[in-house]
Amino acid sequence: MPQDASAGWRSLPRRAALLVAVGVVALGGCGKPPAKPPPAPLEVTTITVEARDVSVSAEYVAQTQSSQAVNIQARVSGFLDKRVYTEGSLVKAGQVLFRMDPKPFQAQVDAAAAAMQRNQASLQVATANLKRTRPLAELNALSQKDLDNAEGQYEQAAAAVAQSKAQLDSAKLDLSYTIIRSPVNGISSYAAVADGSYLSPQNSQLTTVSVLSPMWVNFSLSENEFQRIENDIKAGRLVLPKDRNMLVEIEQVDGSVYPYTGRITFTDPAYNAQTGTFLIRASVDNPQGQLRPNQYVRARLKGAVRPGAILVPQRAVQQSGQGHFVWLVGKESRVELRPVVVGEWYRDSWFISEGLHTGDQLVVDGAMRLSPDARVIVRAPPATAATTATAAAAGAAGAAAGSR
Repeated sequence: MPQDASAGWRSLPRRAALLVAVGVVALGGCGKPPAKPPPAPLEVTTITVEARDVSVSAEYVAQTQSSQAVNIQARVSGFLDKRVYTEGSLVKAGQVLFRMDPKPFQAQVDAAAAAMQRNQASLQVATANLKRTRPLAELNALSQKDLDNAEGQYEQAAAAVAQSKAQLDSAKLDLSYTIIRSPVNGISSYAAVADGSYLSPQNSQLTTVSVLSPMWVNFSLSENEFQRIENDIKAGRLVLPKDRNMLVEIEQVDGSVYPYTGRITFTDPAYNAQTGTFLIRASVDNPQGQLRPNQYVRARLKGAVRPGAILVPQRAVQQSGQGHFVWLVGKESRVELRPVVVGEWYRDSWFISEGLHTGDQLVVDGAMRLSPDARVIVRAPPATAATTATAAAAGAAGAAAGSR
């Protein structure tokens, strides 16, 4: 066999091995899955964080109270003739409510007047006697004892006249008490005693007249809430109006706002030992009597401002086991997780105490699908939602209130 042919036969196994190796590599490359493409960017809605002064308010469940509830009582004992007023009606000061039987009291007036006339007659006699006795005593025509007797009789008669006059005034006063009038303008209650009943100190309560204007509005503030407000004021996070003269707006049970506003006129200096709260009272005009005593309302305190506050929509804030956090859009349209410290919940937004700064691009919608360093596409928010946070701040600019 030629030498060249012999060499070709010897190299044949090596060629076959090379082909097999190439085939194995090719087969291995065909079995590996292709690389996954990067995930598509997620669409999110964002707002730009902005610090601004925000007027804030706080609401409390309150109850109205008459500023002057007067118990109408009989001042003398006797029979009640008639109830004159209409129960539950508005009454004016001086209006007759009840009439008692005046005849016994008129008899006492007449008796006192007669006694006074008798004593006045005695005084006239004693006066004339003294006038005759004094000159004679000076001439020694009468003794000093006669003069002393005349002066004593005069003084006794004068004292009797003064006493009878006082008794007559007292009898006339008792007679006037038989006509029972309302001392104030207000709303009357039911009559507690029927006509014809005998009135005595044991059943002298006749009715109640409650003044409607001004009306008091009472609500309570807890110790924790009060301390939180004081801490915010000291830290500069809350500014109250001068002299803490808060404006009080009343919201009625149907959600309507009462047309008159009030001012805080009294704060109880002591805490209630049972509830841990202290009473705050506001006074509000009620000329039409729209508010009635013991009515439940909401008192909205206005006038406080949070300076340089950051207010973000509530839906932009999420919570985990480590606390609250938000998503921010950073460089190259990638998101980052930012822990934040939330403050008060104001309307549909949160006050953020720590973690956000002016200019941060905050994710509002679409945050539930995000993960750290994910790429996003910022979508223009709808007109109604674009200004959610800013409207909550700027729309409250005309309000003034206390903060919870």
